[in-house]
Amino acid sequence: QVQLVESGGGLVQAGGSLSLSCAASGRTFSSKMMGWFRQAPGKERECVAVISWSGGITYYVDSVKGRFTISRDSGKNTVNLQMNSLKPEDTAVYYCAARISASMSLRTGRNDYDYWGQGTQVTVSS
Repeated sequence: QVQLVESGGGLVQAGGSLSLSCAASGRTFSSKMMGWFRQAPGKERECVAVISWSGGITYYVDSVKGRFTISRDSGKNTVNLQMNSLKPEDTAVYYCAARISASMSLRTGRNDYDYWGQGTQVTVSS
């Protein structure tokens, strides 16, 4: 079992920044990659960024490239998402997710992940 707890969401004006953190506990050594997803009202949950647990390989959805940065602190078992130049369309509930199955490439599908946090709200006002 892996437990994930997100923090750092909130309300920010367009152009501002927020930093999300995901604290992992339990069998964290079994995680092969970590991802951040988001879900806006009435929309599908989409993958925002992924990082491999050991290699630091990353993926970003096109809409956040150059603005968001995913990173990990293996010593603290945390995965962070630094979000800069935020836009109103970034408003969503953001979820942290962990995948324990090995994969040749980073995975971006909702069903590719085994454990999820409870989510944290990010609201960007115009």
